[in-house]
Amino acid sequence: MSVRLYVGNLPKEVERTDLETLLKEGGELTSTKLITDHKTGKCRGFAFVTVPDDAQAESIIAKFNGYDFNESKLKVEKASPRSEEAEGNGAKAAKNNRRSGTGKKRRGSATLGDATASAQPDPRWAGELSKLKDLLATQTASS
Repeated sequence: MSVRLYVGNLPKEVERTDLETLLKEGGELTSTKLITDHKTGKCRGFAFVTVPDDAQAESIIAKFNGYDFNESKLKVEKASPRSEEAEGNGAKAAKNNRRSGTGKKRRGSATLGDATASAQPDPRWAGELSKLKDLLATQTASS
């Protein structure tokens, strides 16, 4: 059974191939996922590595936990199991975060499940909205 490892405290300049080359010294790797920033494309400081079995995982942890890599001491450990929210799609996890109050919520925005709030116009703009509807109706009628 494959084992997933967390590799933390990585320098921002590290490339996936550099990390793979380093960790292959400790054993066989199944996959490597370097977590990068979407805007800059640089490493966010951690990665996940999958190895074929527990023995390989222990070998890599023993060899590289605390290892000095580009002036950073690596943190290598077995990755925590994913929670049910993280295993689902990202939208489901984000929706659950909104409900629990952990995610950021924009002021004045309606939640997905609140059908009455989405059907009613914002009272601050109701007058302007009716003017726009009338203008649109006259334009389509004259066309």
